[in-house]
Amino acid sequence: FVKRDIISFYKQTIFGPIWFIVQPILTTIIYTFIFGNLAEISTDGIPKPLFYLIGITSWSYFSETFIKTSTIFRDNAAIFGKVYFPRVISPLSIAASNLIKFFIQFLIIIFLIIFYLIKGVHFKIDYHLIYLPVFILLMAIQGLGFGMIITALTTKYRDLVFLVTFGVQLMMYTTTVIYPLSTVKGNMYWIIALNPMTFIIEGIKYTISGYGIFSFYTFMYSILVSFLIFITGYIIFNKVEKTFIDTI
Repeated sequence: FVKRDIISFYKQTIFGPIWFIVQPILTTIIYTFIFGNLAEISTDGIPKPLFYLIGITSWSYFSETFIKTSTIFRDNAAIFGKVYFPRVISPLSIAASNLIKFFIQFLIIIFLIIFYLIKGVHFKIDYHLIYLPVFILLMAIQGLGFGMIITALTTKYRDLVFLVTFGVQLMMYTTTVIYPLSTVKGNMYWIIALNPMTFIIEGIKYTISGYGIFSFYTFMYSILVSFLIFITGYIIFNKVEKTFIDTI
């Protein structure tokens, strides 16, 4: 499944997996110009290209895992109807294949950090770096959890498929991808903070650069909400997969 997801998506492209690198770089350039230079939005002490690249790469992993998982039953109806295997393997394969893409893109972040270190930019990188794999795991299980909930619902309510991509885009603007949480004031702070992806994005930025909002409470909030979303999605997914073939 992992091999299929990667090869089938890029087999008819000229540049192939190079798009893994080109996409975040182009998006980072656009975000830096529009939000960093024109809008002059603060990046909380992180160099603008690095700030946006971290946010784009992290959000891309979550959103693609979410969106692709949300159509699992529809996309694999033919396979599920012919042979039995644990259905949860399909969403897990999506998270795994997207993780390969994430690690390739993460190499760009590493190169950019090295570039800024050579230029004399100071980063407060310390033992908090060990939390980075945890945040990556939390992104994966949130994407899987949301995706499994939606794919279970779309077996009866097909309209949800059309709302997912739009909804994910709206969700991005309520997450600290293009602005740091420290710049949000008033009631909007709590709206942004309650977004389950906000403190994960903030945590990734903090573990990599030393800038951002990270504490024991925000860390535990991210863990509890992520596992709650995943467990809910897993239960609904397992319940629906027994009968979905009759309604898909």
